[in-house]
Amino acid sequence: MSAPARGPTPAAADLATAVETWLARLADERRRSDHTIAAYRRDLHDFMRFLAEHRGAAPDLAALGSLTVRDLRAWLARRAAEGLARTSTARALSAVRVFFRHLEREGVPVSSALSLVRAPRTPRAVPRPLTEGQAKAVVGLEALNAGPPDWIARRDAAVLLLLYGCGLRIGEALGLDRADAPAADAKVHSLMITGKGNKQRVVPVLPVVAAAVAEYLAACPHRLEPGDPLFVGVRGKRLQPRLVQQTMARLRGALGLPASATPHALRHSFATHLLAGGGDLRTIQELLGHASLSTTQRYTEVDEAGLLAAYTAAHPRAG
Repeated sequence: MSAPARGPTPAAADLATAVETWLARLADERRRSDHTIAAYRRDLHDFMRFLAEHRGAAPDLAALGSLTVRDLRAWLARRAAEGLARTSTARALSAVRVFFRHLEREGVPVSSALSLVRAPRTPRAVPRPLTEGQAKAVVGLEALNAGPPDWIARRDAAVLLLLYGCGLRIGEALGLDRADAPAADAKVHSLMITGKGNKQRVVPVLPVVAAAVAEYLAACPHRLEPGDPLFVGVRGKRLQPRLVQQTMARLRGALGLPASATPHALRHSFATHLLAGGGDLRTIQELLGHASLSTTQRYTEVDEAGLLAAYTAAHPRAG
């Protein structure tokens, strides 16, 4: 559960402008996703709203320099009292820290109290991938062809195959342009992906994925120039994540999949199935674009859980 939006931000003009300028820079220069920008804005708005209520006046930039540890702990305590999840609060505290670092680089004095406040401990999330059979069913045309026109089904199959076959984030797949599509006559297919933090990585593309993209392009009724989006909606505009999420929701119902079967679960499935097949962590880290190996190591816990389940089911003395 995250903090709800509750109207305009009760901040002085200089602070409100600083926030929006920073968010615009993240979007334009660092190419952060719309989802990330919206989360940062929501978390900062919640923080400033608390300061306005806590101190009795709309906070300005100068107020950020006089914050105390007590102020910050009161904010965290209020979020806990409202029943907000620890993961949500940890993310909000991280957003405030990143914003404060930005202000420091810009020469704006900010309180050092933030460095003395620890984020609430959060449970270590273990990815919930699909089984190999479920993943194959999701990216197959049989289920996708049950509803939309043929070219849309082929488009959706290509997008979902990029998530499962290449381990892309949904924003990375939908951010591709027509010029980025794998060349149909190439012997080796690959993609240059720009991920989080504007970090680039080369991702190999399986022939089945390249073929799915080529089939979609051949069926697409829109004439796509090199600079146009690779994946488009019915009006020829860049495909939005919401539509891919809706497709997965329809597939969950049609295939009897759990609620955890989201577009991002296909990326989890990519990593988990590679690891189960003998892939090494360093390679998987590079393919996923993880900055830290510890993030990739979460998938070893999934693989160990699968091994334990198989052992328990098969060993004659397990019962």
